[in-house]
Parts: sequence; structure tokens; C-alpha cells
Amino acid sequence: MDLAFTAEEQQFREEVRDWVRANLPQDIAYKVHNALHQTRDDMQRWAKILGSKGWLGYGWPTQFGGPGWSAVQKHLFEEECALAGAPRIVPFGPVMVAPVIMAFGTPEQHKRFLPGIASGEVWWSQGYSEPGSGSDLASVKTRAVRQGDKYIANGQKTWTTLGQYGEWIFCLVRTSTEGKPQTGISFLLIDMKSPGITVRPIIMLDGGHEVNEVFFDNVEVPVENLVGEENKGWTYAKHLLSHERTNIADVNRAKRELERLKRIAKAEGVYDDIRFRDEIAKLEVDVVALEMMVLRVLSAEKSGKNPLDVAGLLKIKGSEIQQRYSELMMLAAGPYSLPFIQEAMEAGWQGDYVGAAHCAPLAATYFNMRKTTIYGGSNEVQRNIVAQTVLG
Repeated sequence: MDLAFTAEEQQFREEVRDWVRANLPQDIAYKVHNALHQTRDDMQRWAKILGSKGWLGYGWPTQFGGPGWSAVQKHLFEEECALAGAPRIVPFGPVMVAPVIMAFGTPEQHKRFLPGIASGEVWWSQGYSEPGSGSDLASVKTRAVRQGDKYIANGQKTWTTLGQYGEWIFCLVRTSTEGKPQTGISFLLIDMKSPGITVRPIIMLDGGHEVNEVFFDNVEVPVENLVGEENKGWTYAKHLLSHERTNIADVNRAKRELERLKRIAKAEGVYDDIRFRDEIAKLEVDVVALEMMVLRVLSAEKSGKNPLDVAGLLKIKGSEIQQRYSELMMLAAGPYSLPFIQEAMEAGWQGDYVGAAHCAPLAATYFNMRKTTIYGGSNEVQRNIVAQTVLG
């Protein structure tokens, strides 16, 4: 196992770093480094910049218009983007549904859907979770009944991240109730402008609007929007979730946020507290260990060996690390980590915001990170999977 990067890989890193520095808008980078709210325009602007370079689908093979990078190159690209302060690529299109369309879609679906994803022009949402069907996705109840050349979809999805911006949504729907629950699920691509779709916001504790409920009331979906075969959607869902769980680990963002934690601790005068610095050190050790695990997977892929089946383990450790650094930031900031409520700031009654601008979003970040150990398959479920597939 070789965890060192080659001279060619280091040169690739420098090329990516130079390009990102030259093309990343600094107003966006400032927001990312300080965890400030990113608008749809911020995220879409960076996606289109990457799309014009051919790098939004950075994990895509050349036959579908991607750069055809190796696993190591993809890792280096993600790291340089994160450290520069680039917004995290909204994964639903380029990272999640695109690989499913490539692997199981028809040539017509390739031509129809992939260009808009690669350019950053089309915003995709994910329709998986439902009330009562989160980690147990096999129990989804949203129905799609075929009538001639279309499906009629009825049901509800929930926790749809950034669904208020969605133009298309990929959904798991139940097309059969016979046999095991997994055998009656299909994978549909649905235009969110279709009559009968209602998106209702779920307002979070800090007042933010990130997640939504999506309702389907007799929504007509053309049969040609079915990916693969009817009732085989569970297979495609598992293919997609392997990409999501690796993405959730997000070791590169953890490295960037670790440095932010140190800045906050120094600004608030707690970095000199040896016990608090011990907690930062323990977190840094775990971030390095997570990175080593990622590099082990990359090394196995590069050498042609079977990569370690540790997507679930990466998800477990990555999500726990995200919760820990957000909690330590809260502890460092103390009262200044109160929720960032814009109306209160404008009214002038939420304290000396100007004197602690670096702390304002911390409560929102802390609340938001509570979800990471649940979505993408809860960590409890992931531990069972790891026990079965890795430990035997």
C-alpha cells in the first residue's frame, strides 16, 4: 500500500489549485470559509463555472463527457476545492443520479438528461425518504401505477434537501406490492413542473429553509422516464447510495473546518486552554485517520486490487467528525454562537454581532449537523452493514 502521491499527481494538484484560485468568485469563498448562507445563485454560479470547464461531472468517464480522472485525481480535485473555499457541489445531479442514468439508462436518456447535469443548468432533487420510510427505504409507499404510456404517481416525500430549487427529481416509487418489499420498487425521473406536485417548506430550528416535503397528487410521468426495468429500482438505489455515503464522509471539508475551529478558538481566547486544545488534537487525529482510510481505498483502486468495501464506515466516521467539529465551535464561541437571526440583527437586539461575526452562524451549523448520522442510511444501520460485509 502506497499512500504517497506521485510527481504527476502532485503536478495535477498544482494545476487544479491554480485554476480554482483563478476562477472561484471570492465573495462565494468568503461565505464558505465563514459558514455564511449560500444562495441558490451562489451554488449555481460555481456549478456553471465548473460545467464550462467540464469539471462539474468530475467523476464521470470520458464517454459521457467527463474528464476521466482516476480516483486519486478526483480526491485531489475535491481537496483543493474544499481548501480554497469552493461550495460543495450539490450532489443530487452530477454525483448521484448521473451515475445511475449512465449505468442503467437508455441512450436516449443519456442524451436527454446528462448534458444539463454536466453544464450545471438543471437542478436535481432526491425523492427517497418518506414519513415512516427513512433508513428503511424498502418500505416506501409512494405509488406509481402504469396507465398506457404513462405512470400516475401519488404519495409524499420528505426531507427533500433544497427541493425548493428543484427542476427535476429522481424518485423511488412502488410499482408492485407482490413479493419482498424491495422487489416492487422502481426508479422514476419526474419533472417538478408537472401538475400535481406541491413543494412545502420545512423550517428548521434556526429559521433556515433547507429541506422540504414534496407531494404527488395524480402526477403524470411518461414511461420513458423510467430508469432501467420496472420493479428493479432497489438495485439502482443501492448503486446510488454507495456514491452518497462516500460523499457524506467529506474528509476535505473536515480538514477545512478543522482550521476554522482553530481560528474561532484563538479569536475567543480558549485555544490556550490545554484541555480544550486536547479536544481539538483528538479531533485532528480522527480527521487524519479518516483521510488515511480514504487514501487506502484510493491506493487499492490504483493498484488494481479490489477496493475496500468501507463506504458505510467512511459515512459513519465522516458524519461523526462533522458533528464533533460543529460542537467544539459552539463550545469555543459560548454565547456568541446564538442562532444567526437576520431580523434580530437588523433590529439591533441580538448583541454585539460586529464583534463576533465569525461566530454568528455556529448554532445553525450545529443544529444542521445533527442530521448527518441519520441521512444516507443511519449510522446504526451502517454499523450492521459493516459488521456483515467487512467483518464477516
